[in-house]
Amino acid sequence: MTDSNTKSVFQRFDQHAVLYSYLLLALYFLLNAAINASSVWMEHSRSGETSLQLWEPITWEYSSALSTLLLCPLLFWWFSRYPLQLHHPKRLLLAHVVGSAVFALLHVGLMVAMRELVYAWQGGNYNFGPLLREFFYEYRKDAWGYLSFLLGYQLILFGYSRLKGEAHQLDEAEGSTAQQHAATAPEHFLVKKLDKEFLIRTDEIEWLEASGNYVNLHSKGRIYPLRATLSNTLLQLSCLGFSRIHRSLAVKHSAIDSIRYDSSGDGDILLKNGHKLALSRRYKEALRNALQPA
Repeated sequence: MTDSNTKSVFQRFDQHAVLYSYLLLALYFLLNAAINASSVWMEHSRSGETSLQLWEPITWEYSSALSTLLLCPLLFWWFSRYPLQLHHPKRLLLAHVVGSAVFALLHVGLMVAMRELVYAWQGGNYNFGPLLREFFYEYRKDAWGYLSFLLGYQLILFGYSRLKGEAHQLDEAEGSTAQQHAATAPEHFLVKKLDKEFLIRTDEIEWLEASGNYVNLHSKGRIYPLRATLSNTLLQLSCLGFSRIHRSLAVKHSAIDSIRYDSSGDGDILLKNGHKLALSRRYKEALRNALQPA
């Protein structure tokens, strides 16, 4: 994966990091519960005769998974308050011992309540068993789960911070490259078209259009295909007042006549030559900022 692709993926994830994280977590819990429920059912039905109903192991496993998922925001808030570090180890240990106990209490309470509701709906009665014994049994598993979540949380934060640092370095590198290109913007591009070569003045280009391995330079109503990428061409023309307005389009500021926005956030740009270009909501704010006077 190239640096630009890495940066693009990171930016998309960064905008919805919490949502993506919970979706992945929910998918893991639900799949794990399905596997555990099917394993319990298969073990009880091996002999061919069992008093266990299929809905029972499904209820057991999914009540545990849903309870844990509901408690995840509280867990992650607690982890953010007491991250793993070398300072104050006794205080940190006490905080996480208390945290694991509270997590187990809430998890067991929610889980049993869900099971009671389902059993009552099915006309049965859920028997949790002796409270202290069963809570200790559940606490062993919940304490291990708490520790796994804590370590996973710290590892993900570490990896995320590294990715964010790399994205920041890419921003700085691109900014430096843009400044270099801006200082040495070409006066013209040499473009081959119909077995002829044309010198296209960069100050006469009105808009750019990505087309496969080429960038179509639109100048005075004509199209000239330049073998380059849209990103690199924009870097070269940055000092001339060009902005990206779509994944495959860029426009010169002085060529714009008016801008119209749709309720969806997208829009279109009318050029002074009468041509209309699509404006993506992804680039709307960047264009507005670029058009604002310094």
